[in-house]
Amino acid sequence: MAKFAVILPAAGQSSRFGEGVKKPFIALDGRPVWQRTAERFANRDDVAQVFLVISPEDREMVEERHHANLLFLGVKLVEGGSERFESVANALELVEDDVAFVAVHDAVRPCVKSTDIDRVFAMAEKFGAALLGVPVLDTLKMLDADNKVIETVPRRGLWQAQTPQVARRDWLVKAYANRFTLTEAITDDAQLLEAAGYPVVMVEGSPTNLKITTKDDLIIAAAILEAKLGEKMKKQYHPFADDEGQW
Repeated sequence: MAKFAVILPAAGQSSRFGEGVKKPFIALDGRPVWQRTAERFANRDDVAQVFLVISPEDREMVEERHHANLLFLGVKLVEGGSERFESVANALELVEDDVAFVAVHDAVRPCVKSTDIDRVFAMAEKFGAALLGVPVLDTLKMLDADNKVIETVPRRGLWQAQTPQVARRDWLVKAYANRFTLTEAITDDAQLLEAAGYPVVMVEGSPTNLKITTKDDLIIAAAILEAKLGEKMKKQYHPFADDEGQW
């Protein structure tokens, strides 16, 4: 069985959330968002390491409030940098030598399904790199500076990228080493791999794998978790329950 390391970036400023508490550390149905997310990976047999990347200014708070949960889940803290890629690079340096694949997953995507993790991990093993995503279903409009519609963009073949984004460790290390030579704006790890010349395969995920950005997203995430817990309880106690649809 191939070994995976999982990096959970949580060093952002959460400027759009406006709660006084950064998104990864706000409570979601009784547990902090980062913990809900880490739980999706920490107990997997194929995951050897989980890193939570935080801002240096948050370290004292995180160690004081979350030390027990970090220890229980086996999650290692890593101090990030001013940019997301610097944060991931810091964690990448701590990945053990026998780990073959690295997954980068937003610490504020706590609703990712276990079955989707299974599939994106499997596709990364098969092709070298893969990410979760969903096809764009809504009509897309391009606007000018005055918000006037200037073009309707064809959505055929367009997908919305999600995480985890998973790659061979050696590919990701080389891609990160090459990042300083790039002139184009890079927005995620898959694009960094593409720029380095590595093929990346898209794996269809779920719209419920949302990234918590606003207060409304937090409400939606709580509803998703509540619904999934209800499904799990029904299966657990139903006399004819099977494993289909478990997350």
